[in-house]
Amino acid sequence: MPEAIEPIPKEFRTCPVDPRFPNQNQTRYCYNSYLKFHRCKKVRGEDFEACQYFRKCYKSLCPNDWVSKWDEQVAEDRFPGNI
Repeated sequence: MPEAIEPIPKEFRTCPVDPRFPNQNQTRYCYNSYLKFHRCKKVRGEDFEACQYFRKCYKSLCPNDWVSKWDEQVAEDRFPGNI
């Protein structure tokens, strides 16, 4: 007899569907979430709940290589996006 399966936590593991971004290509959604996180962090601080939402989105959508490259560029003040 199989053991009882634990319920899945109600927290989302990735971002919810956003009709502005097609499901087939999440690149824009990833980049937009990264920009929104850094803009929010600049205005409200990193611990603000809305900022954490954008952080979770870009962490789940963006490839790690992109994020590390963008973080490097932000630290060196040469990121091409408007933060």
